[in-house]
Amino acid sequence: MSSVLVILEIKDRVISRISWEAMAAAHILAEGRGLPVDVAIVASPGNPILAKIQGKPPRTIHAVDHKLLHAYTADGYTEACAQLIAHLKPAYVIFPHTYQVRDFAPRLATRLKQVLISDVTGIETHAGAGPSAAPTFIRQLLQGKLNARYSHTGTGPCLLSIQAGAFRADASEGGTTTVEHFEPKLDAAQIRVQPGEPFRASAQTVDLGSASILVSVGRGIKEEANLPIVKDLAAALGAELAASRPICDAGWLPMERQVGSSGQTVAPKVYLAIGISGAIQHLVGMKGSQCIVAINKDENAPIFEVADYGIVGDLFEVVPALTTAIRKVKG
Repeated sequence: MSSVLVILEIKDRVISRISWEAMAAAHILAEGRGLPVDVAIVASPGNPILAKIQGKPPRTIHAVDHKLLHAYTADGYTEACAQLIAHLKPAYVIFPHTYQVRDFAPRLATRLKQVLISDVTGIETHAGAGPSAAPTFIRQLLQGKLNARYSHTGTGPCLLSIQAGAFRADASEGGTTTVEHFEPKLDAAQIRVQPGEPFRASAQTVDLGSASILVSVGRGIKEEANLPIVKDLAAALGAELAASRPICDAGWLPMERQVGSSGQTVAPKVYLAIGISGAIQHLVGMKGSQCIVAINKDENAPIFEVADYGIVGDLFEVVPALTTAIRKVKG
């Protein structure tokens, strides 16, 4: 029986957050197509990390284990995934869109004579059978100004990578899952490059992507001297402080706190957008937030189109009052 196979990624000895988002996307696709979800991860069958698979339980966890996979190489991962796909024959293979996946997944697609539909932000499933019922995959173009829709035709598995923050990782659920050991046939001669240090983005003192609450500030704050207003609100909420690009470009906050197409992609439980108009470049980076609260004096600001809650008002009046109310509730 065909399935939706998710390739999970380990980063710093834990399964990456975007892997859970890829798994959530897999369940959306699988439910629309009436298929089970399987996952694969490079780990030994007895690795404790397998017990930490969260979200809706997959049918099977495939523990892909070989000494030549202990250190990442594009050659090793490409060959191992090709063999696993040949063994399982899934209808769809989903990856998290990470630096590592960008390195080896295009090679894998070429090996399989398939096209990788990368950086997917949405999945539309259609009822029925036949070509017209094939799912549609949405990608953004021109920094989010346009949405393009793609569908997979022909034989062979459909390969996808999922953009960070595009899908909400499912809450942990119980369930019985089978663990199966898969050992690919690899030879040292197939590894044409020597493993090196994993790619890392510029060092950051804060990882906005791991924050559950973000207070983000935009040009509506007017000047750097007014930043303490939003810093006080962030402190009252126990939140991380973020910003739109103009704030970071002006040097009022460090670039590592920028959210958007040229900054970090986030998906917190709560995202407060204060004095942010909602340019598409910013929306690309935070649209996956579970709850968006916008404060802006312009009732026609684009940010209100994506906000779950909106306050039309002067942030210099609203934010201090909100901070006072939160501190009163917390005692």
